[in-house]
Amino acid sequence: MFASLPLTALRAFESASRLLSFKAAAEELSVTPTAISHQIRSLESWLGIALFERLPRQVRLTDGGERLFQSLHGALLEVAQSVDTLRPQRSGASLTLSTTAAFAALWLVPRLGRFYARHPTISLRLDTHCEVIDLHQDASVDLVLRYSLDDYPNLYGLCLFDESFGVYGSPEQVASAASRVPTLISVRWHNSKLYAHGWEAWCAKSDETWLAGRPAVREYDEEHYALQAAIAGQGLVLASNILVSESVASGLLVPYKGEVQVEGAGYAALCVPGRERHPPVRAFFAWLQEEAAASGLLPRSKAQPTSP
Repeated sequence: MFASLPLTALRAFESASRLLSFKAAAEELSVTPTAISHQIRSLESWLGIALFERLPRQVRLTDGGERLFQSLHGALLEVAQSVDTLRPQRSGASLTLSTTAAFAALWLVPRLGRFYARHPTISLRLDTHCEVIDLHQDASVDLVLRYSLDDYPNLYGLCLFDESFGVYGSPEQVASAASRVPTLISVRWHNSKLYAHGWEAWCAKSDETWLAGRPAVREYDEEHYALQAAIAGQGLVLASNILVSESVASGLLVPYKGEVQVEGAGYAALCVPGRERHPPVRAFFAWLQEEAAASGLLPRSKAQPTSP
């Protein structure tokens, strides 16, 4: 049934499509760029369609090439994972996770001890760079934890929880806020639409007139810096109910008018379809779902895995 499939050419095509470079594909497969070009032209001739647009100094997939890449990449990934499960595990499994530095520091890392206790043979590597990773192009990352307003129809996803923003401070700062205008602590987000006008929205809902008096405002580039400033008694912070949860549980921060919340976006765990069946990824998804349920912060959307 598979005897006529040009497997070598398909492997070359998958690599070139994922990397969008014949040269990079040649380096990955330890062959010459000419060999990659020859394999892809052979595949195009066999199929009778063009798979790439050859542009100056780059290549781009055609619609037909994109369709073939999506199915081929998933199929090869599943084969690779099946082979891995058959090999003797010499030193345990590994898992690479991409998320933001703030989410890692303030929510994930404090809970990871429970994951390690349950899965001591899984080695977890955290990637907390700011760049958004294309999981279809970067096979080195197993899954991502993202905070976004967007949907990801081409990825397998698990909704964890939705975020809201409230005001928090040290017990002393919260006690004095009723009688004087506090210093306001805020975050300068890279994606401004996720946090834009947060203080204005919160003050409008709470009937506070702090902004009318032009209060002192302290801005930080990262949420964990803003929370540390609030813990140190430097003012009140507009913060995520998720990222502030550990500080609230320990008593370092308390809510001010805790019933007033401004809705944010949602957190989801995402991977390339098929990779959720890889044992370390499956174990991490299951653990995340338990931790999210235990937090009591259920998403407004359906908290079930979804796939394209």
